Amino acid sequence: MRAIETIMRTAPVIPVLVIDNLAHAEPIARALVAGGLRVLEVTLRTACALDAIRAMRQVEGAIVGAGTVTNRDELEAAIAVGSEFIVSPGLTERLGKAAIASGVPFLPGIATAGDIMRGLDLGLTHFKFFPAMASGGLPTLKALAAPFAQCRFCPTGGITEATAPQWLAFEPVLCVGGSWVVPKGAPDVPAIETAARAAAALRQ
Repeated sequence: MRAIETIMRTAPVIPVLVIDNLAHAEPIARALVAGGLRVLEVTLRTACALDAIRAMRQVEGAIVGAGTVTNRDELEAAIAVGSEFIVSPGLTERLGKAAIASGVPFLPGIATAGDIMRGLDLGLTHFKFFPAMASGGLPTLKALAAPFAQCRFCPTGGITEATAPQWLAFEPVLCVGGSWVVPKGAPDVPAIETAARAAAALRQ
């Protein structure tokens, strides 16, 4: 099983995906992997999200995980369909303990020093900074990271192709989460692959 740091270092951008039509799942995954983005976060915000994870896992080279996991039931459901990592928007002790006990790579969301300290108490050192822009952007993350040199981050929320390089230049940031790579609606496969190539090249 991959460690969460290995997953975070696979590509500079993790596409944050909202799949509302199961037929779109596999073409989107193929386009992203072809463009160099192998780590795919499927948010549990739609009725077909779990089925989409299962479908995307059939795409060779894809590393598919579940995002927007907020409780133990969702964690168990995501693992049951083969999620290779778990991302949550925040961190509770109950969810954190369940994720750790499962052995699945886990990236919990944090926005404050207290959140980070709660994660450290559980033995976690890798976090999603969310919502990144609404929480004060890069200056806030730099301030938060200063007392926690052992921690590494994946900022997500409001980050664009234009602003991603600024985040990636900050050493504790291993990758960013972004929704710009796959716009909502029916997938334009060539456009997604082109956007993925550009995103994959953001940190060479």
